[in-house]
Amino acid sequence: MLANDSSLTRCTKTDKCPALHGAKGGCVRVFLLLVPWFVARLLRRLTLAALVGAGHLAWAGPGASLPQLDLPRMPLSVGMHQIDAQVAQTPQQRQIGLMYRSSMPQHEGMLFIFEHAGVQCFWMKHTPLPLTAAFLADDGRIVNLADMQPHSEQSHCSVQPVRYVLEMNQSWFSKRGIRPGQHVSGAPFRSR
Repeated sequence: MLANDSSLTRCTKTDKCPALHGAKGGCVRVFLLLVPWFVARLLRRLTLAALVGAGHLAWAGPGASLPQLDLPRMPLSVGMHQIDAQVAQTPQQRQIGLMYRSSMPQHEGMLFIFEHAGVQCFWMKHTPLPLTAAFLADDGRIVNLADMQPHSEQSHCSVQPVRYVLEMNQSWFSKRGIRPGQHVSGAPFRSR
């Protein structure tokens, strides 16, 4: 529409188009038509910059409030109990974890893999499922277990440096009599 409107063509002080000239010689009509577009564009950019600057979009990106359901999976076991574990290995995957999941089958969980051993702490912000975190040594030994309540911002930490954390539905471990000192078996623990 703008390209075909002859009244919106570029004009200068010397042009013979008095309807377009304001008191200072500028193209008033063109300016007034472009202001809403420019302001809207500027506001979109400022809003996006503010969200990124505040950290709201730093990791999340599009669909941030959707659960991660497409992560790679890995079979794990504790004794005779089989686990279908999603693997959260990148910083972004670990940050989102099981957020926004409203349900999870009893035989499923999420294995968090960190590059280096350290005291790992977890919370339940934006996580509606009650979970138990098993903090695992490099050989798969359960160091400690922590029950975590939905949406809680309380930190639950490993009692010693670990590289692995396995989250399962709350009471999955206790219902099966699984305690600290027992071993989780699977690919990450074979070469250790």
